[in-house]
Amino acid sequence: MADAVVSKPFSKIEHQCLENLRLLLWGPDLKDEVFSRWTQGFIFSKDETTALVQLEGGPCAVIAPVQAFLLKNALFTSRTDTVNDLSLVTEDQAARYLLESLAELLESMGTDVYTLVSLDDGDFGNPSTSSENAESLESGERSPKRRKIDQETFHNKLRCVKCEGAEEMRQQLEILLAEYQQEFGVLLYLYSLLLTKGIEQVKNEVEDPTEALIDGIYGHGRYFLINLFLTSRAVTNVWDNDKDVSGLKLRGVKKQSTIGFLTLLEHLRYCEVGWYLKNPEFPIWLLGSETHLTVLFSTERNLVVTETPAANARVVFSQYDPEGNGFVSASLLGDILTALDLVSDQEYVDIMRNKLDAEELGIITRSSFMDEFYPEDENSSPLQFTLYHYNGLPRSCLSGKVRYQQCVARIVEDVDTLTITDTSPVRSCLQTKWPTIELKWQAEHPPSLN
Repeated sequence: MADAVVSKPFSKIEHQCLENLRLLLWGPDLKDEVFSRWTQGFIFSKDETTALVQLEGGPCAVIAPVQAFLLKNALFTSRTDTVNDLSLVTEDQAARYLLESLAELLESMGTDVYTLVSLDDGDFGNPSTSSENAESLESGERSPKRRKIDQETFHNKLRCVKCEGAEEMRQQLEILLAEYQQEFGVLLYLYSLLLTKGIEQVKNEVEDPTEALIDGIYGHGRYFLINLFLTSRAVTNVWDNDKDVSGLKLRGVKKQSTIGFLTLLEHLRYCEVGWYLKNPEFPIWLLGSETHLTVLFSTERNLVVTETPAANARVVFSQYDPEGNGFVSASLLGDILTALDLVSDQEYVDIMRNKLDAEELGIITRSSFMDEFYPEDENSSPLQFTLYHYNGLPRSCLSGKVRYQQCVARIVEDVDTLTITDTSPVRSCLQTKWPTIELKWQAEHPPSLN
């Protein structure tokens, strides 16, 4: 198909725009070491056809979300074909899933005009060299064929093309896919996403526009870069909705995300992840450690909340409970009933308020509200299911091979029978969503979050 599409002419990025982009992404001082760690393409593992490889720390902020959307497309929503067994996916299919995922993320930026970035650097080699590069990457070394371009040369060689509409963008992206699988592909795509979203729009969404999207010392992406991929908004926080803290408006996640997010930092009480990110549309979650992102996924659709009246009620209730306390002021009951199109005349509201707040504490809990108005909504989530874990760093994988690690998960109903022998970081992370989860990994040791 790509042979039948004529590539549009590329032009140099306007100098001030490029400077603003660099400052937004990297801050005023981009270290050569950090830049070098980000210079890699979207390369597939030779041991797992649909798994992307990450050589060094840093670019997981792009690679992990793209991996998550790739899995979503492969397992659930592909335009061409979905699969039941990832091990049967061919290299051509994997490339199509990658293309779909890159295009989908660009489309989620909410614009009709797309900017795609390329390097004015002549021949980028045959796409088939991706497998050779992957083998080199998984040995823990850079490919000897790697072109060495310093950051100034890289930025001077950047070119872009404007695409009108999603279809034209997809056609041009298909042409660029081979380049995005080469040495600088991750950065070229990230620059494309930011220019498509709009530099000023990103700066308007972050709380501190002077703070770079990528940490200047360690090179990892900050929360607002991760949120940009997961929610299309570069907000700093991962809780639900906005919060007013001492008159300061702190922005959070506005709606249920396509891909979820769980983090070990919540287990350590450094942050709060809201309902929207814990309960995505598809059973796929980014898992965050202190410095790295991996991916957890399942083929069990019942693990996520589907669109039901009860699910909508939980969302509405959470909007009146922005702090995530699990309860609201009893005085808000009428407003919540009105928002849900339930009976809300004053006499009925008074009766229900007295019933739900029988102890006259002035609050109504979410559980009592749901039990009263949606009693038939039993949790349909299975108590035992299979999970898979992905870590793109070869050095963090068994035998240095980037492959999905499988486990059987069990939700323990009787807390007294819960074992505490597994104190692994991955289990601690998952307990922020499933407090009584037990994991039995196929391999002898739990996978690493780092």
